[in-house]
Amino acid sequence: MAGQISPTRSALLASKAGLKTASGGADLLKRKRDALIGEFFALVKDALAAREQLSGVSKGAYTSLFGAKAWDSPEAVESLSLAGSSDYTVDMQIDSVYGVKVPRISIPERGQSATFSPINVGARTIQAATDFGGVMEAIVKVAATETKLRRIGEEIKKTSRRVNALEQIVIPGIEDDIRFIRSVLDQREREASYTQKKIKAKIEAKAKGQKASKQDAQSGNHGSAAD
Repeated sequence: MAGQISPTRSALLASKAGLKTASGGADLLKRKRDALIGEFFALVKDALAAREQLSGVSKGAYTSLFGAKAWDSPEAVESLSLAGSSDYTVDMQIDSVYGVKVPRISIPERGQSATFSPINVGARTIQAATDFGGVMEAIVKVAATETKLRRIGEEIKKTSRRVNALEQIVIPGIEDDIRFIRSVLDQREREASYTQKKIKAKIEAKAKGQKASKQDAQSGNHGSAAD
């Protein structure tokens, strides 16, 4: 960049202002990244807890399912599974975490409005259906938490790349420009100072010569008068 910049004082001032802006931007991005990292690790705990909850309710639901099939027959279990609605409604809103758009999902309470099959359905089958409703809630919770975790993780990577670009490319480039401009301006100042000294020396030498000539002329005039 040094070869493409005009080595003037105005360019030096502009480069200094650019350096200040880039350094401030890097500091802001680092603070954002640190905050996101803290949020990320907090979410990791939530994600692990959600996974553990899913694992627990899944084991319980499959145990209930095996018991229902053994006591109420597979036909009764299948009848109840077909009787429920195929839609699963959740309330999703978008939150902003340090500028990152993440989903916030609320799971409505499950109603008791299922329409049962004419086939006699026992308590174990109903319990299995209830347990699998809990599995669905756990799956939604895992999905929401891990989606939020993934988006924040992606933003951390993007922010880190921006910080690295500023600290490793932009800021060093501006600093190179500043050093180049200062070097040229210092060289010009030295050359100007040297030129001024030479001019001053010539002026002083000329003045000295003129003074000597004048003195010689005055001495000649005095000699003529004496004759």
